[in-house]
Amino acid sequence: MTHRFSRRAFLRTAGTLVLAPALAGNAKPLKPRFVIDPFTLGVASGSPLPDGVVLWTRLDIRALANAGDSKPIPVLWEVAVDEAFRNVVSHGKTNADPAYGYSVHVEVTGLQPDRWYWYRFMSADAVSPVGRTRTASALDALTGLRFAFASCQQYEQGYFVAHRHLAEEDLDLVVFLGDYIYESSWGKNHVRKHGAPEPFTLEQYRERYALYKRDSDLQRSHARFPWLVTWDDHEVSNDYANDRSQNLDPDFLQRRAAAYQAFYEHMPLRASAKPNGSGMRLYGHHDFGRLARFYLLDDRQYRTPQACPQRGRGGSNVVRPEQCRELRDEERTLLGSEQETWLADQLGQSKARWNILAQQTLMAQLDRKKNGKGSQFWTDGWDGYPAARRRLLTELARRQTRNPLVIGGDVHMSLVCDLKTDFDKPDAPVIATEFCGTSITSQGPTPAEVENWLAHNPHVKFASGEKRGYVTVELNEQRAQVRFRTVASEKDPDAGISTQATFIVEDGRPGAKA
Repeated sequence: MTHRFSRRAFLRTAGTLVLAPALAGNAKPLKPRFVIDPFTLGVASGSPLPDGVVLWTRLDIRALANAGDSKPIPVLWEVAVDEAFRNVVSHGKTNADPAYGYSVHVEVTGLQPDRWYWYRFMSADAVSPVGRTRTASALDALTGLRFAFASCQQYEQGYFVAHRHLAEEDLDLVVFLGDYIYESSWGKNHVRKHGAPEPFTLEQYRERYALYKRDSDLQRSHARFPWLVTWDDHEVSNDYANDRSQNLDPDFLQRRAAAYQAFYEHMPLRASAKPNGSGMRLYGHHDFGRLARFYLLDDRQYRTPQACPQRGRGGSNVVRPEQCRELRDEERTLLGSEQETWLADQLGQSKARWNILAQQTLMAQLDRKKNGKGSQFWTDGWDGYPAARRRLLTELARRQTRNPLVIGGDVHMSLVCDLKTDFDKPDAPVIATEFCGTSITSQGPTPAEVENWLAHNPHVKFASGEKRGYVTVELNEQRAQVRFRTVASEKDPDAGISTQATFIVEDGRPGAKA
């Protein structure tokens, strides 16, 4: 549906605004003519601060009658304290730049901490859907925080019904931990199709994002809360590591550059995250008063390639440690040396009550041995980088970081784990608590596999791979309450939701209790 507003209202708003410099060199903004609603990709917000937030939208190129002109398009924006926009507290004008896919990233400042705001965009006679966002709490506050985290939403394998339920939760924030899109088609019992081959170019990645963004349930989830986002492999290519692709493509960095730009164009990110060639700084910390600090990590861009891949290939493998000496190399890194050093410094400086490492995958050791014989480890996650994991957990213990919680995704199953510097010693002290969330849609392991893994990993307190969904976390000064929320079926767009399991972590006591 096309959203319209009166010409008088448009002129009144436009008359109070100052035109931002064109983002595409000296090109003059284009007076747009829209043939359909340009806001079909929805709206989003993210990276909240106590006094501001990032607002995002992207104009749908199909809406432009004169799209071939390749000029920036003026876009107005408003922020109000009420959904009816009777009390607008901030507004401005920017340009949707064709060089960045006609995306818009507005960094709003001057807002009040820890409160809800509503926002919208306008261009020509079109008005976007209204989004809701929330600023972070004041720097010295110990205000409670409610957030959810999610990952892995393969479009073909299910409907985004989990996002519809997520939008109805009582939350302040959503943290998305990677695999927002899938570049490839795989899995069983598809309910819909990508309708296009695997992307390699910028235009192809833009189309893949647009397909996902047009999903109404995903739009609803974005429009309801601010998001923090990081990526995993499928935003580029399965199992890629740093500058190496799974199929050892010699032109991989060119593909990675296209994928990184498309990620920036479609996420509520600050200008500091704008890609620079084939690289993009995504990791950073986000504070919510003195209650919580999130460390948003990037375990793809800087990692050492996976150990002992199949002959002639890159990417992951399941290996026995005695048959893969490379696995135990002390120099191997998942985060890269610079990010490792940054994280250690931030952990040492933090005064937060809860320190949340938001990263892509399962950090705990998961021995996949069969029939109780011979340890086996999957090399694409932290099990492929045991020295790097030990360094990180040792830093948490050495710096006495308060209440470290690790959240992750990627493995398409729900897990609760005790994190230790030595997983092979049952009496080793617990350093941190890990919660790994299941996928939004992507298929998980079989019950038999999960049962086998539970039998051989005593530090894993809960595991389930049958259900899809997300995880909610409620933080206060005394405890973290974690709920695994799962849908009845991702194949049913009208499926209901329930709480599969609930756990508590108490202040000063690492390890989850049911």
